Amino acid sequence: MFKKLAIIGKSVWYWLALALLGLAFESVALFYQHVLDEMPCVLCIHVRLLMLALILVALAAMFLRVFKWLNTLAHALTALIAAVLLQRSYQLLGTERGFTFGDCGMDLGLPDWLAVDSWFPAVFQVQTSCGYTPELLFGITMAEALIVFSAVFILVTLAMTIASLQAGSNK
Repeated sequence: MFKKLAIIGKSVWYWLALALLGLAFESVALFYQHVLDEMPCVLCIHVRLLMLALILVALAAMFLRVFKWLNTLAHALTALIAAVLLQRSYQLLGTERGFTFGDCGMDLGLPDWLAVDSWFPAVFQVQTSCGYTPELLFGITMAEALIVFSAVFILVTLAMTIASLQAGSNK
């Protein structure tokens, strides 16, 4: 099974699918913000930044996948992105449901040299405090959908990373 996963993980189509997935998430977020007037909180912006990181890693991996160690590094980075996404998703769902409390103010917490909220305010500016997420379909909120996606995503990326490491050690 890991051998087949390693083959998929070297495919340009796998990395293209991840980049398109990230673009789809960004598009939905921007649609909800700019069309439906659902303003983003700091956790929502963190998710957007993670999706941007996923897009950048996937695009780089599309061109560097032929190098075994760079392909493995790209898989490890996607697993790290997935892990942070799961943590942010849990925090978002917990804030929405009231079982976690944390600092959810208006500051992104990024260093001054990475002022994405100033550079791209239409995409990365925090505009409301945390509390709820909008409903998507069938009564499912964004936070609920995101936590399920994150859990599946981390399982997939960990499997792909293990397969990539195993394929690298066999040769």
